[in-house]
Amino acid sequence: MQGRSESDLSEIRLKKGEPIDRALRRLKKKVDRENTLRDVRAKRHYEKPTERRRRKLKVAKFNAMLSRKYADV
Repeated sequence: MQGRSESDLSEIRLKKGEPIDRALRRLKKKVDRENTLRDVRAKRHYEKPTERRRRKLKVAKFNAMLSRKYADV
């Protein structure tokens, strides 16, 4: 991946006596908080600026519809 060095990668340190599954869970949470996977998926292929605008508009319309639908609840 361009523009990303090894020092930019998400990293956790194992605590003494910590089970691997707990450390893996901490790593997954950290990657999720940093939006690493979202960025990688977004950069899999080139998206034209018009496609990007269209996609963002579609998301905004959907969120507006949801907020109108559940505004009374």
